[in-house]
Amino acid sequence: MDNLPDHSSLSGLSGLSGLSDDLYLDVADFAHATPRWIQLLAEVWTEAGLLLFGVLFVAGWWRARSGTNGAMALALLAPLATAFGYVVSEVLKSVVDEERPCRAVAGAPASLLPCPPTGDWSLPSNHAAIAGAAAVALVLSWRGIGWLTVPMALLMAFSRVFVGVHYPHDVVVGLLLGGVVALLVVKGADRPVRALVETARSSGNGAVVWCAGRGPRPHASTRPGGVRDGAY
Repeated sequence: MDNLPDHSSLSGLSGLSGLSDDLYLDVADFAHATPRWIQLLAEVWTEAGLLLFGVLFVAGWWRARSGTNGAMALALLAPLATAFGYVVSEVLKSVVDEERPCRAVAGAPASLLPCPPTGDWSLPSNHAAIAGAAAVALVLSWRGIGWLTVPMALLMAFSRVFVGVHYPHDVVVGLLLGGVVALLVVKGADRPVRALVETARSSGNGAVVWCAGRGPRPHASTRPGGVRDGAY
């Protein structure tokens, strides 16, 4: 008797699965009811959003070149943390083996994008994991950028359901997973990367110093009498 399944637990899981199916169908029906130009925007954004996050990484690195060692360390860690978020998502995806909704949900309209083949599993969404990780990492490295990165990540996640290739729970798990992994990587690697930046900035190699940036400009010291050094 102890080995019999807990029917209440199974019923709960079935209910959650049914809810996700219903939400997926609602979003899919909504997507097909929208004008074609909105569908095209969603199809483009679901991939182009990743490129925009890449542009923000580069912009964050550039602005950190004149910042403190800590600021540059965070800027360098942002894309690294995002990459870790993707790797963890991909590993989990290979363990869960959830079929894509565009193939598994009965009565679903055709997905706007081609349904990925069997073996390219659904849970979690790698796109959502990357978006969640990038949003969190950029917020940690670039104060005040959350107004842009958080909506970008949420829109990226929603677009994966909108185009028909993920369940809603796939993108929710992806966002949370990516965000948590990015936070752990940034917090865990901040000190060693900061030391690496300090070493790079004191290097005699011009290319290394250019990549790491020279840091904040030192303030001119003031000699007694109120005359700054170097002032004539």
